[in-house]
Amino acid sequence: MINNTLMIQGTTSDAGKSTLVTGLCRVLKRKGISVVPFKPQNMALNSAVTIDGGEIGRAQAVQAQACGLEAHTDMNPVLLKPNSDTGAQVIIHGKALRDMEASTFHDYKTTAMAAVLESHQRLSQQYQTIIVEGAGSPAEINLRDRDIANMGFAEAVDCPVLLIADIDKGGVFAHLTGTLALLSESEQDRIKGFIINRFRGDIELLNPGLDWLENNTRKPVLGVLPYLQGLHLEAEDALNLDSIVTDNNALKIIVPALPRISNHTDFDPLRLHPKVDFQFIGPDQTIPDCDLVILPGSKSVRADLHWLYQQNWHRYLQRHLRYHGKVLGICGGFQMLGHTIHDPLGIEGISGSSDALAYFEMETVLHHDKQLHNKSGHLCLNHARVTGYEIHAGISTGIALERPAIMTNGQTDGAISNDGQIMGTYFHGLFDQQSACDAILQWAGLEQPESKNYFLLREQSIDRLADAVEQHLDINAIMEMLQIQENSTV
Repeated sequence: MINNTLMIQGTTSDAGKSTLVTGLCRVLKRKGISVVPFKPQNMALNSAVTIDGGEIGRAQAVQAQACGLEAHTDMNPVLLKPNSDTGAQVIIHGKALRDMEASTFHDYKTTAMAAVLESHQRLSQQYQTIIVEGAGSPAEINLRDRDIANMGFAEAVDCPVLLIADIDKGGVFAHLTGTLALLSESEQDRIKGFIINRFRGDIELLNPGLDWLENNTRKPVLGVLPYLQGLHLEAEDALNLDSIVTDNNALKIIVPALPRISNHTDFDPLRLHPKVDFQFIGPDQTIPDCDLVILPGSKSVRADLHWLYQQNWHRYLQRHLRYHGKVLGICGGFQMLGHTIHDPLGIEGISGSSDALAYFEMETVLHHDKQLHNKSGHLCLNHARVTGYEIHAGISTGIALERPAIMTNGQTDGAISNDGQIMGTYFHGLFDQQSACDAILQWAGLEQPESKNYFLLREQSIDRLADAVEQHLDINAIMEMLQIQENSTV
């Protein structure tokens, strides 16, 4: 099999790299080409459990879906999960290695590159085409030494690069020409074309700029992608504060925007639900009245618990429950509902114990080995089917677990309070399953939830994106760059 690798790099973070890779993957799949996504190094607190029992960035799991594949750790061999402003948990081939400060990881990059190239080699033996997503920008001068995320990788595997920029940010021509100018000569030669993302307006007004860009850089503009209103793809890391509410009688749900909130994509089905008024509540914001409070996952659960106390969420929850509101804790949020959280090994920071909210007779001890599982079962509320995944370091014990929230193949998960007002679970992805989402929203007070099929919604978004990519990009040029023909076989 002849393998062809194409890398998408961006002039900035959130330029559209993840989106473009997703769209290209679906376009190539439609053409009968064996294609796989790849991101050498990712930094994100949103992760997914893979078919081989590891974890990768959620964006790569979505890209895998665009290819019609199960997510695998080789698709994102290096994942960094920040736990402070200067440090992160380092995950190699899906398994947590250890926490490293930025300076330590810089020295570790040579070893990390070996893991990256190992994964790329395995994928190249299984798939005809690899579409690679860079990280941040290749022009970040301070990160150029021993780079494994952008041009360092591209040069190591000798692959062509397309550079994408977001016109919605302003200064798109400066972004493209400035990025190009900061690259070495060999790296400049590696850039085979430009793509402009999120354009709105009359393309004729943009054409003089495109002509100037091509004349001055001697590189082609391979297309201008339009701004796709309402397109939904799971965010790689940034917290999406938008909500969509079309019903004045919507169920009100709030989630504290914890400093180290993880897997906030759990709430996308709620944020997009037309009968749900969903809000993330940030620091020092007034906490509004609501029907349901959800305590989310956390990468640093004791530190985020301390933040909740500082923000007076403990007092708010007491009042909320007194007025018969509902509370749901997911993963780290579930641990916060117990009496105590112990971290004797300092896995998430300074070793020690923290008093939690004490709504469940339960305590949690953090361990080095993470629980990484894809699971399915049924809610104990009404036996609705639920699917999800676990990513957590804590093991919880206590009599509260004798009233579980979920049954999975003879095992139990989570807890429900005696009065039925409080529920907790380790399941991420709880709202992805239509039946489970309906059941929880009914529990929270919404009589006729009519939740959408979230997998189908994501499929429709991927197809809509692929349609735009096919219509607005020079796909023939990209196919020639990859040296592949339509209806190719493995």
